[in-house]
Amino acid sequence: MASFVADSWSELKKVKWPSRKELISYSLVVIVVVGFITIYFAILDLGISELLRAVFKL
Repeated sequence: MASFVADSWSELKKVKWPSRKELISYSLVVIVVVGFITIYFAILDLGISELLRAVFKL
């Protein structure tokens, strides 16, 4: 167990962690993309619902 922790710690020291500016930038990109995908699927869902409602006259 101690060997695993030591090896893990050693590997974590090799990681290049993002700077604060990079982290904020990447986070904003993720939030914007998730927002666009959410809007896209909401519009798609609304369109399919209206199409089905028109076809089956529900």
